[in-house]
Amino acid sequence: MTANALHRRIYADLEAQILSGDLSPGARLPYEHELTDRYDCARATVSKALSELAGRGLVVRRRRAGTFVAQPKAHAAFLAIPDLRAEINERGQVYDYQLLERLVRLPQNPEEAELAAGGRLIALTCLHSADSVPLALERRLIALAAAPQAEGVDFQSIPPGSWLLDSEPWTQAENRIGALEADAPSARLLQIRAGAACLCVERRTWRDGQGVTRVRQIFPGDRYDLVALFSSVHAKDQV
Repeated sequence: MTANALHRRIYADLEAQILSGDLSPGARLPYEHELTDRYDCARATVSKALSELAGRGLVVRRRRAGTFVAQPKAHAAFLAIPDLRAEINERGQVYDYQLLERLVRLPQNPEEAELAAGGRLIALTCLHSADSVPLALERRLIALAAAPQAEGVDFQSIPPGSWLLDSEPWTQAENRIGALEADAPSARLLQIRAGAACLCVERRTWRDGQGVTRVRQIFPGDRYDLVALFSSVHAKDQV
């Protein structure tokens, strides 16, 4: 079994135990080394499965304490947080990423101050491409109060979204999706005309009430779409 297939099996096994209630909210999952022994695999394979569970909000990973089943939330997220690098690779395209700017700075407005929680922010601007065609212009803030190790990460080589999904679990997320016309600087980077229709995705994530990141991604309107999968429910459960 390949590492990718094995990590999907680990993910599916743990997801089934959580959704069935065999692992109740607050329960500790087996430690990574225990899962490594159980599935006879590398620790990175286990860590990837746990990171995906954390990305869905099913578990919370706590450093030196372990991984725990998340408490149920009042609202469900209909859109998962995507990893653009993984999405592009899964489509069979060649992913490319360019870090355009990296700054460590203090917050500049009340919204940034709320995210920073008394600390500094890493401000990143980067460009994602598929088969050498620009796909998304990303501007992101990461709160060092929530993710202090981010300051030492080489974001020249790893996209911030991929690193956050692998390293910084979230328990709450907010997506805002809208349309806009590309301004001249964004259009130049995305290789489209100024004023072209674009999809704008703004996202914030928190971990146990503490802000982790805020990101704004602009996609050319003809190069990206968002798909949400829904399960059917009984009429009496509909709101």
